Amino acid sequence: MSEQKPPKIEFPCDYVIKVIGNAAPDFSEFVLDVVGQHAPGVREADLSVTGSSKGRFTSVQLKIVATGEAQLQALFEDLKASGRVHMVL
Repeated sequence: MSEQKPPKIEFPCDYVIKVIGNAAPDFSEFVLDVVGQHAPGVREADLSVTGSSKGRFTSVQLKIVATGEAQLQALFEDLKASGRVHMVL
């Protein structure tokens, strides 16, 4: 029996990112700033922001043009290193 490897992503491609963190008035701006460092051209109009039912968390979803795994890894690391982000999907 051979192991199946997950399909590789072919770059460049559209890539959807979801960032979850504590609710704060500037959370979506923060996410936009960090993402913009790694994927220039992302605009506030590209964001979809959702609050949790109890208002403790905010989810920001956006689409970027991913150019490679190194770009995505650096983006995820910068978001997590901030201390404001709980999860990046």
